[in-house]
Amino acid sequence: QVQLVESGGGLVQPGGSLRLSCATSGFSLEDYAIGWFRQAPGKDREGVACIDGRTKSTYYKDSVKGRFTISRDNAEKTIYLQMNSRKPGDTAVYYCAAVDRRWVQAVRAIPHRADFGSWGQGTQVNVTS
Repeated sequence: QVQLVESGGGLVQPGGSLRLSCATSGFSLEDYAIGWFRQAPGKDREGVACIDGRTKSTYYKDSVKGRFTISRDNAEKTIYLQMNSRKPGDTAVYYCAAVDRRWVQAVRAIPHRADFGSWGQGTQVNVTS
């Protein structure tokens, strides 16, 4: 059974840092890409970062480039999202999700959220002073 479980959310001040974790089970990370998405109140869920589980190729939303870093630990079957220089606009529920890595190979970008078949339950991140 495919499972993804996010953790690490919380309250952070503007300019601060936070690291989210996505623990995976039930599938081989080598065959999938993992994406991080976020959804703010009243807004659509958007992809912010994605990593190919085999090649480590990474893709980012333009607004987070240079601030967010996605990484993976295949031995621990965990994907991380390091978020630095947080802004109030980063407040959202953050989700990780899995997609066949062939989607990422094909588009060379974060695939559309509809392409991701398995999702975690989300973790809340609030950026506020």
